[in-house]
Amino acid sequence: MTPLEGALWLVRHGFPVFPCDHPGTDRCSGIGRGHDPAVCADRGKHPCVPFTRAHTLDDDQVHSSIGGRLRNVGVAVGACTGPDGARLLVVDSDRPGAIEDAAEAFGHRHTPTMRVATAKGHHDYYWAPGSTRLGNGLGALRGKFDGDVRSGNGYVIGPGSVHATGVVYELADSEQPPAAVPAWLLTALQSTPERPAAAPVQLGRKAPDRLAPLVRFVLESPSGARNNRLYWAACRAFEHDAAAPNIAGALLAAAAHVGLSEAEARQTITSAYRSRATR
Repeated sequence: MTPLEGALWLVRHGFPVFPCDHPGTDRCSGIGRGHDPAVCADRGKHPCVPFTRAHTLDDDQVHSSIGGRLRNVGVAVGACTGPDGARLLVVDSDRPGAIEDAAEAFGHRHTPTMRVATAKGHHDYYWAPGSTRLGNGLGALRGKFDGDVRSGNGYVIGPGSVHATGVVYELADSEQPPAAVPAWLLTALQSTPERPAAAPVQLGRKAPDRLAPLVRFVLESPSGARNNRLYWAACRAFEHDAAAPNIAGALLAAAAHVGLSEAEARQTITSAYRSRATR
């Protein structure tokens, strides 16, 4: 399945799509605040359009936006509507069997559903009740599940797309629709686990005191705004201070504390540094 074939399959089954970067192009085609295509190392995943409003269910638009150039296909999760107004929830396992192991940890068996194999694991598509408001938080799954979830304004890379490793995202069974989200999983996602007290982020002896409010701003980031808040804080920090290593170290520590990967955080901070340097 090619990205175009995957996109057409998706729209014909009611899943709105949009174009994403393809690792076969010379540089990243993605957009977004804090994203620098020239240095992007996470290829094949960034949206090429503002996906929350530029998604489509139209075959002709799919052909022009994805078939007419080298693009991957993204699924606008928040724009998907299922039976009786159900909302789409995608469980992203970072390894094979991760969601099965999580179900067992909660005393249940995994519910088979629409599945797309990825480079590391798989995406499981579920329909959640329309009255449910889910985001990208793991709830009680945190620490018991190797992966993430996508709902609301999130997105996932769809079947037919090509991962940076060359692996193609593949539907496990094209006849299997999303199942209703099992009760145990819905309850777990809506629960707030107790979080152990974390060690305070150290600013370092040479980091300026004025960094403290900016670090606190990053530490208080909700899951859907971590990268944007890190970018804003880095821009403010670099405006009047040239001590880049000290600033980067403090903000990297704060970003790791709220769950951003080191690679993602470094890319965002580098973009902020470059944006301030060119003004």
